[in-house]
Amino acid sequence: MSDKPGKVIVVTGPTATGKTGLGAMIARDFGGEVISADSMQIYRGLNIGTAKPSEEEKMGVPHHFMDCVDVGESYSVARFVQEASACADDILARGKIPVIVGGTGLYIDSLISGRDFAGREEDGVLRAQLERQYEETGGEEMIAILRHYDPERAEKLHPNDKKRIIRTLEACLASDETMTEHDVRTRLAPPRYDAATIVLSYKNRAVLYRHIEERVDRMMAAGLAEEVRGIIDSGADMKCTAMQAIGYKETAAALRGEMTMEEAVERIKQGTRRYAKRQISWCSRYSDALRIDWEKKPDY
Repeated sequence: MSDKPGKVIVVTGPTATGKTGLGAMIARDFGGEVISADSMQIYRGLNIGTAKPSEEEKMGVPHHFMDCVDVGESYSVARFVQEASACADDILARGKIPVIVGGTGLYIDSLISGRDFAGREEDGVLRAQLERQYEETGGEEMIAILRHYDPERAEKLHPNDKKRIIRTLEACLASDETMTEHDVRTRLAPPRYDAATIVLSYKNRAVLYRHIEERVDRMMAAGLAEEVRGIIDSGADMKCTAMQAIGYKETAAALRGEMTMEEAVERIKQGTRRYAKRQISWCSRYSDALRIDWEKKPDY
């Protein structure tokens, strides 16, 4: 391949804005293949609640990174970058265009930038040891240890921020550079891909929220409760990452009798609206993106 970054197309934006349809259409019309950048469509069995496209909606275009891992399996952004970059490189090598479609901004940005996650231990042994140590000694002691390796990052962390403390210590202990040094190096590195980014949304926020609520109603009518019941009956761990997805955790709670299904539906709508706000905020950083704000509905 050329030393120049490969050209890719990104279609992103908040949920319920037509990313799937536009992404498939672009890939079909311009000789591309879709790489899904959705942290929940990666899981097998999570179909209705993740709005996974049907074969018809895929328009005959190959879609990668859907139905790749089991519900109980852990899947990280580091693994996505490693696997999706290999997939994108293969698509480019075959003379086609990778069309990256989805609303998980961290997945998209990490893939485009080529961010590496050096020092991340994949087998989890070190992380488990650090988690036990945190429980035994507490956050203050763990930050004192971190201060020895990465004083700059240690000053930014709260003793109760268990996840970040452990992640930072893990990176320091498993590599030859601090997390601070790693972040500086990755920011200065040129991007792995040259991305033409399209951000979809609606001109009126109320229209977006209406589409979100209508989508949730369609998901319930399509059998989301039955889908979640099937996952529960399969013996899946309800604390796994996949079952914490919006729509699944609320529906599971209703099936356990912790709330009514009507209450679950309202919580799903509320949670999805909040998630859309976060997606809009994330997409605001794409200063050179082509922004398409629909009026009432997607008009391809």
